[in-house]
Amino acid sequence: MASNKAASARQWWLMLPAAACEVGWAMGAKYADGVLDWAITLILVAISLTLATRMARHLPTSTVYTVFVGLGAAGTVAVDILFLGTPANPLMLMLVVTLLIGVIGLRRRSAH
Repeated sequence: MASNKAASARQWWLMLPAAACEVGWAMGAKYADGVLDWAITLILVAISLTLATRMARHLPTSTVYTVFVGLGAAGTVAVDILFLGTPANPLMLMLVVTLLIGVIGLRRRSAH
């Protein structure tokens, strides 16, 4: 049983690069301007989906997908605010925090 928990934990660690690639390709989809930019964006799409698919093979698919999309959305909002000058407002921040609380709750309640 311990080895199953260790294997599951390793799969969950794939979420960090998967979510980072998700944020990267979302930004790329908005700002890509040229063949190289679009190539990088498509590579990030492929990496993020490959990692998410790998996790879903070993963990509950609904939880993986929800955490993956939630972290990608929260990360995209963070990049918009911190680096691209999107104004933050209290309601937006409250909603992102609510999203993250839900994502963390799903992850913690996962059987894996």
